[in-house]
Amino acid sequence: MQNPQNKSGMDKNILIVFAVTMLGLVLAQQFLLPKPKPGQKPQQQTQQTQSAPAPAAQNPGTIATPAATPAPVVPANAVQAAAESETVIENDLYRITFSNRGGQVKSWVLKKFKDNNGKLGLELVHQQAAAQYGLPLSLWTWDEGLRQKLNSALYVVNSTGNAGSAQSVTFEYADGDIAVKKEFTFGESYLVGIKTSVRRGSSYIAALPTWPAGFGDAAGLPSYAEQRIDYVATGQDVKRLKLDRKGADISSGRLLTGNYQWVGASDAYFGAIFLPERAENASFVELRNSIQIPKDEANPNGDKAKAEVLGVAVGSLDGPSSVRLFAGPKAMEILKSVHSENGADIQATLDYGMFGFIGRPLFAWVQWTQQHLTPNWGWTIILVTVIINVALLPLRITQLKSSMKMQKLAPEMQSIQDKFKKYKLDDPRRQDMQKEVAALYKAHDVNPVGGCLPLVIQMPFLIAFYTMLRNAFELRQAPWMFLSDLSSPDHFHIIPIATIVMMMLMQRMMPTAGMSKEQQQMMNMMTPVMFAVFTWSVASGLGLYIITGTLVSIIQQMIMNRTPLGREMRALAEKRAQKLAEKKR
Repeated sequence: MQNPQNKSGMDKNILIVFAVTMLGLVLAQQFLLPKPKPGQKPQQQTQQTQSAPAPAAQNPGTIATPAATPAPVVPANAVQAAAESETVIENDLYRITFSNRGGQVKSWVLKKFKDNNGKLGLELVHQQAAAQYGLPLSLWTWDEGLRQKLNSALYVVNSTGNAGSAQSVTFEYADGDIAVKKEFTFGESYLVGIKTSVRRGSSYIAALPTWPAGFGDAAGLPSYAEQRIDYVATGQDVKRLKLDRKGADISSGRLLTGNYQWVGASDAYFGAIFLPERAENASFVELRNSIQIPKDEANPNGDKAKAEVLGVAVGSLDGPSSVRLFAGPKAMEILKSVHSENGADIQATLDYGMFGFIGRPLFAWVQWTQQHLTPNWGWTIILVTVIINVALLPLRITQLKSSMKMQKLAPEMQSIQDKFKKYKLDDPRRQDMQKEVAALYKAHDVNPVGGCLPLVIQMPFLIAFYTMLRNAFELRQAPWMFLSDLSSPDHFHIIPIATIVMMMLMQRMMPTAGMSKEQQQMMNMMTPVMFAVFTWSVASGLGLYIITGTLVSIIQQMIMNRTPLGREMRALAEKRAQKLAEKKR
């Protein structure tokens, strides 16, 4: 009897299913699963995962240590340094210290000049401003995030030449997104060649090399006020942008495009001047920022004052930038040797004012005098001032004579004015007053502008000489007798006090016909006070010029007072002062 539970063909079917299943597993392992590499253990991945330690239990009140962040994936074409390093470039003129962080300058020491403390070796980088607004030869972009990235990345450095005196230094950086290259070349002058490029894919990004914030020789608010930005476009005169309170002249971040021969930021004695390789492609950005400095240099921890620092970023907006940078002293002989690609020199960074056509030959004369006659700059200023005043003596004598004659006619002038004062200014009879005045001048051979014309002629020479001395680099730290630096104020205030005393003496010597005693006393006080305010903090070299000119004027006035006209004027002044005093009684 057949078992009723046993179905026909069941065993045979089970064997077929089992055989197909085994065949499928073999085929899947052969063709679908990845094969292990030669020498690799198949269970390595699993073993490492299984051996990873479990997180430690945290005790109450403790801070858990976060798991280590996995290292970022570095693209195969990345160019990055592993650590920060420095590269020093040195010659007879300067010592430049580069950092590969940003490929920028940490220190720029001019070896032939002293700092404000008299120590040889002037740091041209304003360290306080650089810490806030960037180091020299950093890159400027309008994208602040990109700017920070370019100037904080670690570049790979390559240099050629001997250690410490490399002829060129190249900084390169790439991270798969952008590629940056900065190349600097050096010679035996203050010029440094600069080539920079920032590329994203096949497109260039506008990134301009910059000198961002002031100079290391700045000391005290007056020195910061001397900063400016100068530039020269092809076929044009120099343009000067100076600090103003509203920021109209210089606005930080403002772009100027044009055909620029050179563009630079400078203070009274030092400058950073960029000379583009191709003027037609040159553009520049104005940089203007503020810092806090001590009001009193002797008390650095005391009250602070706001000071502004200027800089420029110069280069091309549509590709790599290629410029040369002059970073050094604004000394005439040095500036004359530096030229743009089209031959324009950078002497115009010396500002001789509106009478520069007089100031430049004056400086050449002063320099020749200092080199051949008086080796000391103080004595040179005194000698040249005396010569200029003596040369202008005929004009001053004419001016004094005219002034004395006008004072002599003052009573008659007053009588004519009193006669017509009852008429209004638009009354036709007022013309009769002008006719009587003209007849009075003619009768006494007096030219009403005779006192002004000599003054107009001599003032340009005096202003030009004053402006030239204010900007002469050669006066910086030049000593004279008790003065250690003719470019800084007389800290003993001997020259200002002596000038005030001389001005008071001169006021007493000058005839003042027509003035009351009270008016004379006021004039005797007001003029010296005005000079006191002006000369108290002025550079001592300028103080020497002023006091020498005042002394020459006193001598001239003494001579004039001894002439017949001078004696007559003094007698007339005393007589009129006596009459005025009697009227008051």
